[in-house]
Amino acid sequence: MKKILLGVIGLAAVGMSAPASAADLAARPYTKAPPPMVAAVYDWTGFYIGANGGLGSSRKCWSDITALAVAEGCHDATGGVAGGQIGYRWQASNWVFGLEGQGDWADLSGSNISLAFPTFTNRSKIDAFGLFTGQVGYAWNNVLLYVKGGAAVTGDRFNVNTTVGNILAATTVNQTRWGGAVGGGFEFGFAPNWSAGFEYDHLFMQDKNLTFTGPGGASFSTERIRQDVDLVTIRVNYRWGGPVIAKY
Repeated sequence: MKKILLGVIGLAAVGMSAPASAADLAARPYTKAPPPMVAAVYDWTGFYIGANGGLGSSRKCWSDITALAVAEGCHDATGGVAGGQIGYRWQASNWVFGLEGQGDWADLSGSNISLAFPTFTNRSKIDAFGLFTGQVGYAWNNVLLYVKGGAAVTGDRFNVNTTVGNILAATTVNQTRWGGAVGGGFEFGFAPNWSAGFEYDHLFMQDKNLTFTGPGGASFSTERIRQDVDLVTIRVNYRWGGPVIAKY
């Protein structure tokens, strides 16, 4: 009986000491979950201004229409271009829409000996052009592909020189010519407000008639000149009004 009593007392002592031991243990450490990852979404919305430079080529075909249409041949007026652009874009989901004006100085010059009148050389030069276009593009975050179209204007100079001696045979005619433009480009946003890319444009400047006079003022000829222009430029733009957005 004495042994049973001692056993009961021992079990009771153990039971009373167990909660105290648990209470003496240190609290279990709590680790806060890491914050969710934040993906930076490039927003193309906003005004932008930039610079461009590259190469151009203008195909010109002459026909003398003073009496009958007589083909005089074609030449390519080639050279460099440099200028700037300003515009506005707005983004809806992945689609990007925009309007842009571009103006460039140019030095696209060339010549050919007339096929109908071999003693004369037909010469041309584009010294400036402008584009007024709308854009539609598709963006993959900071990568944008787009097409564009609208109006184009060129500043042209035409003259006729003699084949021998390169003497001016007909006065220089300056012309502002309007036409259409289509093109497309690729642009990459390399910083929150900066992007760079390249662009190709084709200008349809149509057929225009020009009347040339000789150095003394006498009528020389009337020419129908067809002109198209191809441009390849590298562009850098700075955009404001559409910052990078953090999206979870």
